[in-house]
Amino acid sequence: MSDKNIEKYPSQIRRDIVRMVHDVQSGHPGGSLGTVEFFTALFFDILDINPKKFSIKSTGEDTFILSNGHITPVYYSTLARRGYFDVKELATFRRLGSRLQGHPSVHDGLPGIRIASGSLGQGLSVALGVAQGKKLNHDKHLVYTLHGDGELQEGQIWEAVLYAGAKGIDNLIATVDYNNAQIDGTVDQVLSLGDLKAKFEAFNWTVVDLKKGNDLAAVLSGLKQAQALTGKGKPVAVLLHTKMGYGVDFMQGDYHWHGKALNDAQLAKALAQLPETLGDY
Repeated sequence: MSDKNIEKYPSQIRRDIVRMVHDVQSGHPGGSLGTVEFFTALFFDILDINPKKFSIKSTGEDTFILSNGHITPVYYSTLARRGYFDVKELATFRRLGSRLQGHPSVHDGLPGIRIASGSLGQGLSVALGVAQGKKLNHDKHLVYTLHGDGELQEGQIWEAVLYAGAKGIDNLIATVDYNNAQIDGTVDQVLSLGDLKAKFEAFNWTVVDLKKGNDLAAVLSGLKQAQALTGKGKPVAVLLHTKMGYGVDFMQGDYHWHGKALNDAQLAKALAQLPETLGDY
């Protein structure tokens, strides 16, 4: 699917995010707000998918794996707006018995979710298995992942990066949300990643350095560039430079919003900055 009116989604998805987190006073709004353009570009243009025929095996279609599973507000909103399940179900976010748990879960069979994630560092390893399975099954579709930059402090990530480069897993596009913010401070303060582009390249990856990660047109262009680089013997990494909390002025660039809910006054202020474009749930 390529939606010609793709520009209508980011503001509405951001409204969903702040309302979902506010309503239960729990969740992770910062990274969710910062990755809206990525999710919009991916699900409404880039991915070859059919929400009405969702299968956990993803045979004959592209696969997306969310590794930094705590940013479910943006993930659930995108899936609902894309047609995987009713938008009204967003009102059940993080409630007892809901399919929309704080971290993605496969237990209740929520369409669009293929792995339970949120234990950071594991998503790339899973994606490698999916990517190799597609090759074995002669499935030409691609595997996409998203990771937090703080997640790259996990050792398992680098084992997977080493494996993918060494084995030439070239049907894989791994994106890093490079906002330099994690739960305890800036990434540079907690544990600097150094020259991330050079590190991926040293592990035999091709890198797309996407500087404007909150510009929808730039993200679309960058992901299409990444697509064009697949099938050439190397996995592809996209460094997506975003701002945590993007779209809400008092949240933008502030790591404290990693996992903090908005109060009533903050919600009203945020919603005033985010036009309702598709209708609230």
